Amino acid sequence: MKRRAFVTSTVLGGTALTLGGFSSCSNPSVQEGESSGNPADFELNEITVADLQAKMSSGEMTATGICALYLDRIKKVDPLLKAVIELNPDALAIAQQMDKERKEGKLRGPLHGIPILIKDNIDTDDKMQTTAGSLALSGNIAPEDAPVVKKLREAGAVLLGKTNLSEWANFRSEMSSSGWSGRGGQVSNPYSLDRSPCGSSSGTGAAVAANFCAIGIGTETNGSIVCPSGVNGIVGIKPTLGLWEGKGIVPIAHSQDTAGPMCRTVTDAALLLGALADEKQAPEGYSTDFTLSMDASGLSGARIGIYREATGFHPQVDELFNQAVELMKTKGAILVDPVKFEGRRAMGEASYQVLLFEFKAGLNRYLSEHPAAPVKTLEDIITFNEQNREKEMPWFGQDIFLLANKKEDLSSEEYLKALAESKRLAQKEGIDKVMAENNLDAIIAPTNGPAWTIDRVNGDHFSGSSSSYAAIAGYPNITVPMGYVKGLPVGISFFGKAWSESVLLKIAFAFEQASKHRKAPSFQEKIG
Repeated sequence: MKRRAFVTSTVLGGTALTLGGFSSCSNPSVQEGESSGNPADFELNEITVADLQAKMSSGEMTATGICALYLDRIKKVDPLLKAVIELNPDALAIAQQMDKERKEGKLRGPLHGIPILIKDNIDTDDKMQTTAGSLALSGNIAPEDAPVVKKLREAGAVLLGKTNLSEWANFRSEMSSSGWSGRGGQVSNPYSLDRSPCGSSSGTGAAVAANFCAIGIGTETNGSIVCPSGVNGIVGIKPTLGLWEGKGIVPIAHSQDTAGPMCRTVTDAALLLGALADEKQAPEGYSTDFTLSMDASGLSGARIGIYREATGFHPQVDELFNQAVELMKTKGAILVDPVKFEGRRAMGEASYQVLLFEFKAGLNRYLSEHPAAPVKTLEDIITFNEQNREKEMPWFGQDIFLLANKKEDLSSEEYLKALAESKRLAQKEGIDKVMAENNLDAIIAPTNGPAWTIDRVNGDHFSGSSSSYAAIAGYPNITVPMGYVKGLPVGISFFGKAWSESVLLKIAFAFEQASKHRKAPSFQEKIG
């Protein structure tokens, strides 16, 4: 299905970011073709933040040693995936500083010394570039850290590097291949290397699944955290818009864009979510200690609506979803089956127009604030791509760019009308209405279908999706592994009203603990 049709009919799409492997990155220590041994073998496989903290506290391991192990794993295994676009040359130095502070009795919190990878559309004021996967932004060194990166550093996390993504967050062409970027190449799915990692946070999804880091960060406009999380068998959280500050991220649409955690467990995702939360934006009384929601009995008494309209696209996905529903029943959940939304297509069409308007305005503003960026406007990027077609457009064009560049500024009546309609249909007449009428704590649906084969000629072949209502509303959405179709991961989404992260995490954690579906990838060449 082509991207615009996907956005407007199933209302998932629009923001798959992928930047690629190491062949075109500036770090000379990582080269193509160095993969050796069994990539499924790693001494830190599936290790959690708590496990790592215990090892560092006991003296069994150091942050420096842990960092070195992950860097070595990336060097050996990432040639298979192209999930990491650039390594941080200061990673070991940061880890050494965290070890020094630990010895001095200074602990910054649960992320002290924990290795993390972040998507390469997030600004870092260091030696790494921020390119959104595009060669047009080569050399773009940010003048300051994005607020989420500043919080990461303050929390003591060790920034290993940046991940590949769908170029420009998959907002360049309707024919794009999720996980492909001009700078980084094509990301592969670690469960089957011929399959898509989805996007746009493709590299983060693949890297976290493949145990290249302890935790990761992606970004989403519509589906770009939850889809690559579901397809790569990990936990992803798209927070309420504003819970994580959005400045310093290459934009698509400020009315939908947010960064969020991508981790292997709900607990680790909750730790990361809380550590980077901007409490100033949250309502009064809102707690950012999401570890309090880690309650294995959290399904008991929870009222959960079943969004059946997001099913029916794959019989085996339906079977897994029905098994999940039955499991929730046995754990005491009260299920409302089904719940129905209205106006989905109109919402998607309005949102697509919003994205076109906000992309042009937001990107031009971002570029004006980045003096190292070699291009200064969307029109400059369009020209660059035309002049570098062989490298930037060997597989698909820039039709979305051309549409966006024709849009007027954000005072346009067309824009204001589309924004109001998309928000009304997603919020007041969408999630808010469905949850109030049914007295719900959460709504559930399959996150995705099985990963499709990578096809750079025809582009992505999306199947199911349920991300759009939460994405367009700016409301939270959490995906957790739901099972496997022929060895390919499928996720289940829990979404709800604004600022309901604690409630959703409680339910998602209880499901995770009752089901235990997550398993490490096998890196097989293809299914069957």
